[in-house]
Amino acid sequence: MPSPEHPVAHRSPAARRLHVTDPAQYWGGIDDAVRRAGLDSPVLALDLGALEHNIADLRRRAGGVPIRVASKSLRVRSVIDDVLGREGFAGVLAFDVAEAHWLATESNVTDVLLGYPTVKRSALAALLADDLACSRVTLLVDDPAQLDVVDSVASPGSRPEIRVAIDLDASLRAVGGRVHVGVRRSPIHSVEQARDLARTIASRDGFRLVGAMSYEAQVAGVGNQVAGSTLMNTAVTAMQSASMLELRRRRGREIAALREVADLEFVNAGGTGSIEETAKDRAVTDIAAGSGFFGGHLFDTYRHFRPAPALAFGLDVLRRPDTDIVTCAGGGWIASGPPADDRVPKPVWPEGLAYIGTEGAGEVQTPLRGDATRSLAVGDRVWFRHTKSGEVCERAEAVALIDRDASGTAHVADVVPTYRGEGRCFL
Repeated sequence: MPSPEHPVAHRSPAARRLHVTDPAQYWGGIDDAVRRAGLDSPVLALDLGALEHNIADLRRRAGGVPIRVASKSLRVRSVIDDVLGREGFAGVLAFDVAEAHWLATESNVTDVLLGYPTVKRSALAALLADDLACSRVTLLVDDPAQLDVVDSVASPGSRPEIRVAIDLDASLRAVGGRVHVGVRRSPIHSVEQARDLARTIASRDGFRLVGAMSYEAQVAGVGNQVAGSTLMNTAVTAMQSASMLELRRRRGREIAALREVADLEFVNAGGTGSIEETAKDRAVTDIAAGSGFFGGHLFDTYRHFRPAPALAFGLDVLRRPDTDIVTCAGGGWIASGPPADDRVPKPVWPEGLAYIGTEGAGEVQTPLRGDATRSLAVGDRVWFRHTKSGEVCERAEAVALIDRDASGTAHVADVVPTYRGEGRCFL
C-alpha cells in the first residue's frame, strides 16, 4: 500500500477519474500492467487512483462524521490499515468474531465492533482468554441468549469484562407490522425493547454496554436510479425518504433510552449508499462504509453518488467455440442476495461483451458473446467488475496494486495478500 504519507492522494482529480475520461487507457493500462508483471489469472487489480477518489468521496459525503470501515467488503488487511491511518476514518466493523480478534491483535486496530452476533464457542474462548482483544473488541447482541452463550464459554469471574453493543432494527414497518421493508436482522425495533435489553445487559455480571448500531439496508443497499425503471425509482426514492424520516425519530428515542442505562461510547449506523442521510441523524456518532471503497457495479444504480471502479478481476480467454463467442476460465463469482442480474460480475473490458443466457457466469468457465469477441485471441484477458467487494476478494489470494505515472501509464506498484492469502477464512 502507499506509504503513511499517502502519496497517491496528491494525484490530480483527472487521474482519479480516468475510467470516465479514457476507458481504454484505464482498463487497457491495468491489463498491460498485470501482464508486464507476469500475473496469472484470475487476477485482482486495485487502481490506487480510483481508490483515492473513492476515499475522498466517502469522506466528503460523511460531512465530518467519522467512517467505520466495514471489513467484510474489503478483506485486504493492508488496505484496511491504510484507510484507518487517514483523517475521517476510525474503527472497524468486523463480520466474524475470529476476524475481530485477529484485527485487534495482529493489525493493532484499537476499536473493532462485531457487526453480527456470534455463537462460535471456540472463537469466543480464544477472544475471552485475551485481555488485549477484549479491551478492543465489542460484541453485538440483540437477545439475552447471546449473553448466555458467552457465559457458557467463560463465566464472568474467569474472564475480562466484555464490551457489548445492541443491534437496533432499522427496517421500515408499516400496516401494523404486516409490511416489512429492509433486512431481517435484530428483533429490537421499539424504545421499550431497546430499554429492556439495555437493562438486562446492565444487570448481568461481566458485561458492559458501550454502544449501539443499526443498518438501514433499505436505504444503503437499494439503488434509486435503475436504468429503464422510472416508476420503480420514484417509488424507491419515496420509500427511502419516508424510512429515514421514521428512523431518525425512532432511533433518536431509542438511543436516548439506552443512554439512561449506560454511557454509550458510540452509535454506528448506515452504509455506503446512505451516508448523506445517516449523517443527518444527530444520534449517530460513526457511519459504516465498505463496498464504496472498491466501487462494485451494484452502485451504478444510485442517483446521488458514483464510486470509481477501483477493483476489478481479469480472466483468461481459453477458447473460441464460435466466431462471436469466447470462453473465459472461471468467473462464477456470484454475490449474495436475491439471485438476479445485479448479483453477477459485469464484463467491462473489452467493451461490448455479454453473457450467454444458457450458461451465464460459470464455476470453471464463462462464455461471452458480442462484437468485441472478434478481436480477442486465446490468451487475451477479459476484465470484470464485481457486485460486492468482499466476496470477490474471498476468491483470490492477492491483489495487484496499480499505480500510474504522470502520463497515466499504469504499473504494478505492489502485490498484497487478501485475507485468504494470509491463510484466513472466516465466513
